[in-house]
Amino acid sequence: MLIMSVDVGTARTGVALSDMGESFAFPKGVITEYNREKLIVKLAEKAKELGAEMIVVGYPKNMDGSEGFKAQECAAAANALKEATGLPVELWDERCTTVSAHTALNFTDTRGKKRKQIVDAVAATIILEDFLRHRKNTASK
Repeated sequence: MLIMSVDVGTARTGVALSDMGESFAFPKGVITEYNREKLIVKLAEKAKELGAEMIVVGYPKNMDGSEGFKAQECAAAANALKEATGLPVELWDERCTTVSAHTALNFTDTRGKKRKQIVDAVAATIILEDFLRHRKNTASK
């Protein structure tokens, strides 16, 4: 199954996609859009273009596990995506994924403008990798 993940941001939203075997996650770009309604339309188009069969939306809980304003925004985006695409949509805890993305980009010495353009896609990839790992581990039990 092809699974698309989304790291919703204020200005930039990262997108990643799994392979059919759900073993790997690949960055598929960043959508720059401030307007939420337009963002949902663009994400739905991206899901169709990529042939996604499921969407995972990063769910940024607070470090204590509570749901803040950003988590509520992401939950609303997930519901809107489900309505727009008709696909199953899951929320996935994404605490610290942007920090992990920055760390990964440090290892590749990616700096400046290029870093700003891809960090959200890298974060979406990390979200999807975590989700795929969880699916694999819970499916075998």
